[in-house]
Amino acid sequence: MTNASTASPIAAITGVAGYLPEFRLTNALLEEMVDTNDEWIRTRTGIEERRILKGEGLGTSDMAKEAVNELLRKTNTAPEEVDLLICATVTPDMQFPSTANLITDKTGLSKAWGFDISAACSGFLFALDTGAQFINAGRCKKVIVVGADKMSSIVDYEDRATCIIFGDGAGAVMLEASTNGHGIHDSELHTDGAGSTYLHMKGGGSQRPASHKTIDAKDHYIYQDGKTVFKFAVSNMAGVVGSLLNTNQLAGEDIDWLVPHQANKRIIDATARTAKIPSEKVMVNIQKYGNTTAGTIPLCLRDWESKLKTGDKIILTAFGGGFTWGATYLTWAYDTPQS
Repeated sequence: MTNASTASPIAAITGVAGYLPEFRLTNALLEEMVDTNDEWIRTRTGIEERRILKGEGLGTSDMAKEAVNELLRKTNTAPEEVDLLICATVTPDMQFPSTANLITDKTGLSKAWGFDISAACSGFLFALDTGAQFINAGRCKKVIVVGADKMSSIVDYEDRATCIIFGDGAGAVMLEASTNGHGIHDSELHTDGAGSTYLHMKGGGSQRPASHKTIDAKDHYIYQDGKTVFKFAVSNMAGVVGSLLNTNQLAGEDIDWLVPHQANKRIIDATARTAKIPSEKVMVNIQKYGNTTAGTIPLCLRDWESKLKTGDKIILTAFGGGFTWGATYLTWAYDTPQS
């Protein structure tokens, strides 16, 4: 690795935080809502429960606000020190203004500008790479990247194929220039619009604006062709992890942690197996939260933060609707202070 004293600054994660709503939608509760059962859900997805945001008028920005406030507290950052906030989400509070705008207002980031990125379950990786470029170029000193989704707002709870999968949640990370040479070293990101056929939400955009017809047709809910998405997710997540390892002259045994998007336990296991990364090095919390879309990766980092050490080699990877997919290689930049 290049000597830290002579290397150009690179963006590093210097703090992580998250927020999950209190209400737990367990498999037992789902059994009362739709034709399914706990064993069927666990066997196919690995999910035991998921969190749901309750309360009239509450949206994605309200969960993100809690995650950002926690991040500011943990990193001893004053709101006015933040230069930029990027929010990855497919469930914005409104078509406009951006959810990032709402978050900066709700958290007092008076000097920060912001914008949203929509890349489905890969959104956090796309936003992280984008935020890193502002740090690397010297344009910003502190960038907050948020992954947040209120998936319950676009889930049809009469569709057992999708309602068992998704939950609500938000995660956030702070990006700053590395002081020790550790940080975000490489990313490989992809899109393929042909995949939109298999995972999408038809209604609500300019092609199919909201109308009585689109509402009656349930066009404002997630549609997923599960078998096709599963096949593409396994292939592309495993493929991009392998490619990133090769590019950086790494093998699976060199990696301290794999942080996969929490879509399905079988997809996670297949990705780790192909990359030859043992299960004890794979972050998995899907059983507790389900698929929170853009929130899964930062929430994993939040849950495992106390176990991470300076210099740990970490691969983040995701696959999402569109299709979108990618992976990021980073080395962890700090030891978590022990309370």
